[in-house]
Amino acid sequence: MRHCATADNNPLGAFHIRHPRYTQPSAFDMTTAAETPRLDFIREIVANDVLAGKNGGMVVTRFPPEPNGYLHIGHAKSICLNFGIAQEHTPHSRCHLRFDDTNPTKEETEYVDSIMEDVKWLGFDWGTHLFYASDYFEKFCNFAEQLINKGLAFVCDLNAEQMRAHRGTLTEPGRNSPFRERGIAENLDLFRRMKAGEFKDGECTLRAKIDMTHTNVNMRDPVIYRILHADHHRTGSTWCIYPMYDYAHPLSDAIEGITHSICTLEFEDHRPLYDWLVNHIDGLPSRPIQREFSRLNLNWTVMSKRKLLRLVKENHVSGWDDPRMPTLSGLRRRGYTPASIRAFCKGVGVTKFNAQTDMGVLENAVREDLNKTVERRMAVLRPLKLVIENYPEDRTEEIEVVNNPENPAAGTRKLPLCREVFIERNDFADVPPKDWRRFTLGAEVRLTNAFCVICTDVIKDATGTVIELRCSYDETTRHGKNPEGRAKVKAAVHWVSARHAVSAPVRMYDRLFSVDNPDAAAGDDGDFTNFINPTSLEIIEDAKLETSLVGADPGQRFQFIRIGYFIADAMDTQPGKPVFNRVVTMKDGYAKQKQ
Repeated sequence: MRHCATADNNPLGAFHIRHPRYTQPSAFDMTTAAETPRLDFIREIVANDVLAGKNGGMVVTRFPPEPNGYLHIGHAKSICLNFGIAQEHTPHSRCHLRFDDTNPTKEETEYVDSIMEDVKWLGFDWGTHLFYASDYFEKFCNFAEQLINKGLAFVCDLNAEQMRAHRGTLTEPGRNSPFRERGIAENLDLFRRMKAGEFKDGECTLRAKIDMTHTNVNMRDPVIYRILHADHHRTGSTWCIYPMYDYAHPLSDAIEGITHSICTLEFEDHRPLYDWLVNHIDGLPSRPIQREFSRLNLNWTVMSKRKLLRLVKENHVSGWDDPRMPTLSGLRRRGYTPASIRAFCKGVGVTKFNAQTDMGVLENAVREDLNKTVERRMAVLRPLKLVIENYPEDRTEEIEVVNNPENPAAGTRKLPLCREVFIERNDFADVPPKDWRRFTLGAEVRLTNAFCVICTDVIKDATGTVIELRCSYDETTRHGKNPEGRAKVKAAVHWVSARHAVSAPVRMYDRLFSVDNPDAAAGDDGDFTNFINPTSLEIIEDAKLETSLVGADPGQRFQFIRIGYFIADAMDTQPGKPVFNRVVTMKDGYAKQKQ
């Protein structure tokens, strides 16, 4: 039966599997071929396997992070792909969440918890299919002994430096270890003694016996077990030997019955070892096949866990969830939505070609989502007082305004207006440039949702700084009206009633780096932190906000009219005391800089 995921049951949005296997007629099937979207190459492979009846028509994918850091936007692409494919083939499919936790010196429970939170936040659920490579440590040892008994693994006493010297280069073959021809019995004994803790860290390793002349260096007798006297976040001090990632990963896939092992292109050269292991070990429940796709490369940031960890450790940012970080926890705190990230991942597509994606594409996906979903509010970040001299001093009126013109269901609210209001300081120019349409002496401007006012006087302090504007308003221009024969006012500015304004801090987050490719700018010998943007965070302590914003809930998003999209910080907002973070600007200012 043809499965059709819809926006209601699929967080990826409406996505329809079109393949000859799915023949149940529907209105959607009546679309023309030109209207039928083409599946990406990974989905084509999966659909063809289902059509051919491979794996009994089952599709089992997995998202297998190493718990050695927080997930970033690049991981979101893999999450959406693996969980998305499983959803598209429901009910005969599932996606596992598996932690490849084979390095106790870098892995922490904190990372495990954050990864699970991020995956669920993106809109995906692994159900009962939560696994850890550490679940299989005993099996891995048994498989290793099986390889030894087959003469396909040996214990090697070379240290790391000696091993590198024997490995060879891309153009020169490697040399066999002098310990390569140890007998099976000796290797079994040594491996069991490694497991028993008789040797020090690095004193010996277990290596697969493949081919030191292989053109792929990953096949030159790779290490599959090393000694680490370190406590594991799940198994404690039970183990002192740990499997290498390239050994544990394919075997975990095989143990779990993964049908489609989908990973990024940097693992393409590791595929021969993946295949070698699953083909030479007996008793595996399945023989999964690895497929690679291009990773997500985003400019204006760094995507290496090691470099992100350095930013945290050296206090260049406030933590993994700093809103300037490309981590999912940082983007969540910044105010990005799961829907916008899923839409972004879908938009960049799944290919075999590495490419750089501009940050502006992600930011635009956020704008498009928030424009449809969030309510509008008035906020003045850098206030300048405007006094309407012909408006009664003791009068306060309420103006009804729509909450979101894109969503009539959002309704309306009442906005207070009195004689004195705040406008943005940059909406006034003492000496206006050419084509200036906002406030200057003698200019008429509309106050959004209210009426037109004309600037009649400019008040300055002793230093010449403008501190107040005096204006008069025209009653006939209320509610956007423009009486017949009257020149039309071309500009409208937002405002906040001075008597009713709420003061609150606003954090103006910008891109963390001042160059679009900090890695390239630093070069091989440089330091990418030299290109951190010194103005990536500006804190406005006393912004003036409309009254309704005082009750903002942590995590609630708004569009500040004409300024951008903002979120009440999930951690620092307290009842009656909001703290706002800028999510994105109204438009992509970086794109304008390139024009």
